[in-house]
Amino acid sequence: MITLDQHRSDPFVAPHLRQGLHRRVQSAHEALLAGTGAGSQWLGWRRILANPNDALLEELSQQADEIRARADVLLCIGIGGSYLGADAVIDALSPYFDAPNTTRSADTVLPLAGDESERRHGRTKVLFAGHHLSGRYLEQLLAYLEGKSVYVNMISKSGTTLEPGIAFRVVRQWMEQRFEDCDRRIIATTDAHKGALKALAAEKTYRTHVIDDDIGGRFSVLSPVGLLPIAVSGVDIRSLFYGAVAMKTEIDTTDYHEALRYAERRYALHESGFTSELLSIFEPSLSGLGAWWQQLYGESEGKDHKGLFPVTCLFSTDLHSLGQYIQEGRRTLAETFLTLEHDGGQLKIPHLPDDASNQSPDGLAFVAGKSFSDITRAALEGTMEAHAMGGVPVQHISVPRLDENTLGGLIYFFEHVVALGGYLLGINPFDQPGVEDYKKAMYARLGRS
Repeated sequence: MITLDQHRSDPFVAPHLRQGLHRRVQSAHEALLAGTGAGSQWLGWRRILANPNDALLEELSQQADEIRARADVLLCIGIGGSYLGADAVIDALSPYFDAPNTTRSADTVLPLAGDESERRHGRTKVLFAGHHLSGRYLEQLLAYLEGKSVYVNMISKSGTTLEPGIAFRVVRQWMEQRFEDCDRRIIATTDAHKGALKALAAEKTYRTHVIDDDIGGRFSVLSPVGLLPIAVSGVDIRSLFYGAVAMKTEIDTTDYHEALRYAERRYALHESGFTSELLSIFEPSLSGLGAWWQQLYGESEGKDHKGLFPVTCLFSTDLHSLGQYIQEGRRTLAETFLTLEHDGGQLKIPHLPDDASNQSPDGLAFVAGKSFSDITRAALEGTMEAHAMGGVPVQHISVPRLDENTLGGLIYFFEHVVALGGYLLGINPFDQPGVEDYKKAMYARLGRS
C-alpha cells in the first residue's frame, strides 16, 4: 500500500486553486479510464495490465532461464525508455554487491537444455550500452566481455536511433567474430511489422519480442522491453507485473485514490508558481527508479512551456551538496520524498569502550546501539521539517518494503499520476515532439541527407 502525506505542502497552495480542482482531477481520471483524453492511442501500458498475457510472461521467464544458464553477461542496448526502466528495477531488487561468480569461457557453452547440475554458478550480469555516445565506455565494455559468454538484447522500435544503433553495429560485429551461434545469442525487441531492426532480425533469424504500437518507450518497463532483462537478473517478473495489475485495479476502483491526490497537489503547486519537483530518496538502490521517474515526468509534462522540472536527489549524500540550495536558494522548488517503511537493514552502531564515560573520540556515543534505520528515520523527519520551514512544499510517499510486488505497484502509480498531470496541464502526456529537434540538428552535422 502506498501512503501519501501532504500536510507540509498545504500552506503553499494558492487559495483560489482549491475550489473546483478536485472535480477537475476526477474528470481527468475518468478520461484516462475511458480512453477519451489526448493521446488515447498510447494507453497500451494500461491495456496490458487489464488483460495480462501469462503465456508471454512464461515465455520471457523461460528465455531468461536459458540466458542465465548459458551466459555470464546479458548486454542490453537501448536508450531512454528502452533501458531506464529495466535498469531501475534491477538496481532496486539486486544486492549491492555480487556474490563470487564463476565465469564461463566463451568456447565452453552449456547446451540449451540440461539438468540443474549443469547450470552456471552465480548471477548473470545485466549490462547496458547504447544509452550515450562514449566510445571509451564501449571499448572498455568489450574488453571486459572478452572471454565471457555473452547474449545481447537490442531494444529499439525502429533500429535507427543513433546512440543504440551505432553501439549495436559495433557489438554485432564483435559477437559475430566470437560466437558460432551468434544469431541465437542476439535477441531483438522491436516493432512487430516494420523498421530496420525488424528487417535485420528477419535476415539473421534473431529471436524477437514486440514493442506494441500503443506503448511508448517511457511506459514500456512492464512490457518485453523491460521484462526480459529484468527476468535475466533474477527478479520474479510475474510478481512485478501483478503488483502493477493490483495497483491499477486499486486506483481504478478507489474513490479518489492517493494517485489522484498526488496529481492534484503537483498541479496546484505548478499553478502556484513552483517550477521544479525534487524526488528525494534515502535508499541508494532506488536511484535508478529516480532516473526512470525523471524521464517519465520530463518527457510527459515538459511541453508548451509547462510542467515541473523533475530532479532526483539521493539523501543524505546530496544534503552535503544541494542541501544548502534546497534550504535557502530560490523558492521555486517543490519536494516529494520517497521512502520505505521497512528497509530490511538490521545493522546497528556499535558501543565502544569510551561510550560509558561519554568520552568517545568521535563524539558519537549518543547513537551507539541505534540501528541505521533509526538514524535514517531521524534524518528523514528532520530534513522534511527543515525544508518545509525553509519554504519548500513537501510531500511524502511511503511504501511498505522493497520487493517485486511493491515496486510493480509503484511503477504503475507514477505512470497513472503523470497521465493525469498531462491532462490537467492541457497537453498530450504521451508524445515527445521536442526530442526530435536535437536529432535533426545532430544528423545535419553528421552529413545525413
